Amino acid sequence: MCGIVGYLGIQNPKTIIIDGLKKLEYRGYDSAGVAIIHDGKTKRIRAQGKLKALEDKVQNEEFNGHVGIGHTRWATHGAPNERNAHPHQVGEISLVHNGIIENYLEIKEELLAQGAIITSDTDSELVAHLIWNEIQKNQNLLQSVQNILKRIVGAFSIVVLWEKSPNELVAFKDGPPLIVGLSKDKSNDEFFIVSDVQAALVHTNRFVYLNDREVVHIKDHSISYYNADGEKLNKPESILDWSTDMVEKMGFEHYMLKELYEQPRSVANAMAPYIDTDTHTVKLTDIGFDAETVFKKIDRVIFVACGTSFYAAMIGKYLIEQICRVPVDTDVASEFRYRRPVIPKNSLVISISQSGETADTLAAVRLAKEHGAELLSITNVAHSSIDREAAGHMYMNSGVEIGVASTKAFTSTLAILNILALQISKARGALAPVSEKQYVQNLLAVPGQIEVVLAYDKYFSEAAEQLKKYKGFLYLGRGVSYPIALEGALKLKELAYMHAEGYAAGEMKHGPLALIDDNMAIVVVAPTDELLDKTISNLQEAKARGGKIISIGTGENKSLKSMSEYYLSLPHSLWTTNPIISVVPLQLMAYHLAHSLGYDVDQPRNLAKSVTVE
Repeated sequence: MCGIVGYLGIQNPKTIIIDGLKKLEYRGYDSAGVAIIHDGKTKRIRAQGKLKALEDKVQNEEFNGHVGIGHTRWATHGAPNERNAHPHQVGEISLVHNGIIENYLEIKEELLAQGAIITSDTDSELVAHLIWNEIQKNQNLLQSVQNILKRIVGAFSIVVLWEKSPNELVAFKDGPPLIVGLSKDKSNDEFFIVSDVQAALVHTNRFVYLNDREVVHIKDHSISYYNADGEKLNKPESILDWSTDMVEKMGFEHYMLKELYEQPRSVANAMAPYIDTDTHTVKLTDIGFDAETVFKKIDRVIFVACGTSFYAAMIGKYLIEQICRVPVDTDVASEFRYRRPVIPKNSLVISISQSGETADTLAAVRLAKEHGAELLSITNVAHSSIDREAAGHMYMNSGVEIGVASTKAFTSTLAILNILALQISKARGALAPVSEKQYVQNLLAVPGQIEVVLAYDKYFSEAAEQLKKYKGFLYLGRGVSYPIALEGALKLKELAYMHAEGYAAGEMKHGPLALIDDNMAIVVVAPTDELLDKTISNLQEAKARGGKIISIGTGENKSLKSMSEYYLSLPHSLWTTNPIISVVPLQLMAYHLAHSLGYDVDQPRNLAKSVTVE
C-alpha cells in the first residue's frame, strides 16, 4: 500500500527521503510528497502521479534542516490528486499516514463544529488537526500524540513532524507496519522511520519493529518507545542480513524478470535450513516450537492466506492430506475472519504471507490465537507482524521481492510446504526412511529443474505477439495442478489485464465449455501423473470446440503435443514438486504478454504489493 519514509540525521533529508520512496514504488501509489524543515519552517512539496513528478518539483529546492517525512499514497479516502497527497499540514504540524481511520466522520463533524478548516478529502488530515489542537495547549509533541492515540480507530501508521522542534519525530501504529532504522555504526547520528525496511536498507541493517498501539519518540540523539498508556518500553533490535544488491535490477529490464531468474537460488535458500543434505532427511528443529510434540497432537490443519499465497495453501492441502493423512481446510483469510469459524481443539493454523503484514491474514491469525490454536507462520520477512504473532516460524528466505506479482516467494513457499508435509508425517511416525530420502532427493533436484524451465523465456518472448491476439485464456489442471491453473490465470489478470479463468479440468462440462471457440486459448497444466489420462480427455472436448491449446507436460508427451498449438516440456519430477516447476512457464507467459502489450510489469494498475489495510 502507501509508503512512508521519515528521517532525522546528519545527511540531506531530501536525498534520503526521495531515494527511500523510490525503493517503495513497487507498493503501488498515485501521488507523492515530502515535508522537510528549512530555515525553521516546513517546506512541503507534493505531486500527483509517479514519483518522477515529485522529483522534478524538488530538484532545485534547497533544505538546510535535518528532519523530514515523505510519502507515496495509494488512494482510499479522496481522489488521487495533489490536494489529497501527503504529507498533510495543519498549523505547525505535518504528518504522513498509511491506513484508514474508521471513525473519521465522527472526528470530522467534531472538528468542523470547532471551526476547523479542512482542505482535503482524506481521513489523514483529520489526525493532523487533532494533534495540532493538542500541541497548542501543551507545546509537547509526544504528549499530544499520546493524548489523541485513543481517539482514533482503524488501521494506521503515522509519522509526525513539528516545525517548532526541528530535531524531533514521533511515530505510532495500529495495523500497517512501521519500522525504525538505527545508525549502522551505533552512533545515534541517524534515525529512519519506514513502512518497509527496503527504504532504509542501503543505510543500515539495524531495525526495530513497532507493535500495534506503540509510539516511538526520536529527539536529538535519543530514542524512546512507549505503549498506548505512556509506559516506557524496551524494544529488541533486529539485524537484517539482506544485501542492497537484492533490491536492484542487476541488469534485468524489470524486477519481476530478475525475480523469475532468482527462483533456483531462492528455492534452494528456502529449503536449506530444513534439510540435512548429507543424510537426505528433513530437520524438525529451529522452527520456534517443539515441532515433534505439536505435529504429533494435531487433529486438523487450517491454512489462512490471500491471493497467490492462498493458491500455495491449496497445494499445501494436497501435500499434507496425502502424505500425512491429516484433514486440512484452506480459507481465504478475509472470509475466515468473518464467518465465525469452528476451530477444533488440537488445530494447527498455518498462515502464509510474503510480507508478513497482510491485514486480513493477520486478523485471521489473531482470531485463531484467541481460540487457542497452535500457530505456524510462513513468511518472507522475519519479525513481521504475522511472524511475531505465531509460535512457530518457517521462512521463504527468498530475499526482497519487488515485483507486485509474486513469483519467487510463491515457489519458495511451495518448497517449504513440501518440507512441512514431510516434517508432520515424520513426527507422527508415518514417514518411512526410504520415502523420506526419495522425497528429499526430489526436492533437492528442483532448483536445477527450474533453471531448465527458464529456458522458455525466449520462447514466450517470441510467442507473445501471437498469444496476445486471443480474446481470453482458460487455465486447466487437476490435483495439485489445479491451484497452479488458478495461479497462472491470476498472473495474466494481474499483469496483462486479460480475461483469464482457472478451473479444475473435470469441471469443463459444468459451464466453461460454453466459452470455448477458436479465439479462446486453453492453457493446461498436465504433468505425467495418475490424472493425466483424464486431463487429456477434458482437452479433447475443448479442442473439438475450436479451443487453441497451450499445454505443459512432462518430457516428450506425444498425445499432448499432437493436440496443442504450443507444447512445453517439463523435467520429470514427483507429483509433490511438479507445481514448483510447472508454474514457472506460466509466470514467463504472463510477463511476456504484459510486456508486449506495453504495460508496467513491476507496478500493475490498481494493485499494491502488500495489502496492509482491509
